[in-house]
Amino acid sequence: MKPLPPKPSDVPGPGPSQRRTRPRAIRRLVIWYRRNAAVTTLVDTATSAGSAAGSMAGSALSTAGSALSTAGSVAGAAGSVAGAAANTVLQPLVFDPLRRLQRGVGGSEGTPIDDADRLWVAVDGMGGDHAPGPILEGCLKAVRLLPLRVKFVAEAGAVATAVAELELGEALAAAQEEGLLEVVPSGVSVGMDEEATVVRKKRDASINLAMDLVKEGAATAVYSAGNSGAVMASAIFRLGRLKGIDRPAIGALFPTQDPEQQVLVLDVGANMDSKPAYLHQWALLGNIYSRDVLQVAQPRIGLLNIGEEECKGNELALKTYPLMAAEHRFQFAGNCEGRDVLSGEFDVVVCDGFTGNVLLKFLESVGSVLLDVLKAELPRGRRGKVGSAFLISNLRRIKKRLDHAEHGGALLLGVNGVCVIGHGSSKALSVVSALRLAHSAAHHGVMEDLQRLSAESGDTAESAVACG
Repeated sequence: MKPLPPKPSDVPGPGPSQRRTRPRAIRRLVIWYRRNAAVTTLVDTATSAGSAAGSMAGSALSTAGSALSTAGSVAGAAGSVAGAAANTVLQPLVFDPLRRLQRGVGGSEGTPIDDADRLWVAVDGMGGDHAPGPILEGCLKAVRLLPLRVKFVAEAGAVATAVAELELGEALAAAQEEGLLEVVPSGVSVGMDEEATVVRKKRDASINLAMDLVKEGAATAVYSAGNSGAVMASAIFRLGRLKGIDRPAIGALFPTQDPEQQVLVLDVGANMDSKPAYLHQWALLGNIYSRDVLQVAQPRIGLLNIGEEECKGNELALKTYPLMAAEHRFQFAGNCEGRDVLSGEFDVVVCDGFTGNVLLKFLESVGSVLLDVLKAELPRGRRGKVGSAFLISNLRRIKKRLDHAEHGGALLLGVNGVCVIGHGSSKALSVVSALRLAHSAAHHGVMEDLQRLSAESGDTAESAVACG
């Protein structure tokens, strides 16, 4: 270890004239660096030696504390953090980045949860590329972090194998004993590459049984990371569509420039071919969700288009614009260009499923690439190593805002129940975030307002379809 720099008192200081000409900010910076010079050495050591260097840094700083007590304590904390996080600067967190969804619905470790506030959520345990292991692992974490209980619907044999492989036996037994998780056996599941209509043949599939639990009132919401087409088909067949809604839409929450604001984009993949009436109905659904769950007093609705002018766009956009402009039940803010989606100027953006899905996948890729670039470039060089150590909390917040795994899933709006569709590649982190989203929708009573809208606008929607 490099010797500590001498104390400021041992070093001859500049004369009075030199002290007066030196800016105050520079003097403060020089004093701080002299007192905390050990930090650079410790961070450098932590980066090269990994987690072992963290403990070495702590012991080294405790020795130096006799000479520099105040600076040693500050530097020790920084060195310890740097050593532990040297190779894990951007590791996943278990907290949802959507701050509005966190309010009033639990969500932090150590926060006591009243069992009376817990809601039942049905989970399709066989849905997803990695099911059922990571799905079950996420559910076990979610019941500890969120005020909910889980009915885990899956094939008994697959669950037993996953529990053994991931060593989840103890956690599962504890959750079952406390009444936080219940395993519901199912039949043969729907494969990720199967046709959506297969849900009619596999009546005992996990996704069908999960939907039945919501229909029967045994659960308030359902979550599945399985075949999105099959999930949508099962929701329509088992739960049914809301009156006046011809086609359900998948709504995804995108981050914006404002960390306190998210924009709801729908449809992002449920309907490849759309009609003007469909987009109009989705605007009504998005308005209610944004108002009730995201707590936006008067959501601004935008129509995704290639220009702001009313006269621009394809035939679908040109016919949809007057329908939305004439609607008095929400605030139509006009056309939304691609560059404006994340600007924060809109609270809900409506588009056809093909365009929305391309937008969703592009945003996911941009977020992943940006995070990889930050992870690769920031620790380079001595200055980068020091800076990364002090920017760890900032980097974690950036990841929470950009990583699609932090958002977990998307809502299927337009069916008679709360339904969340997750990514096929979902793992524990995504499952926790998706269950938070499902709980938030159920907790805020969004279905009551959607059903009220359905009863009020059934005739209006039918006439709009006829005109479209």
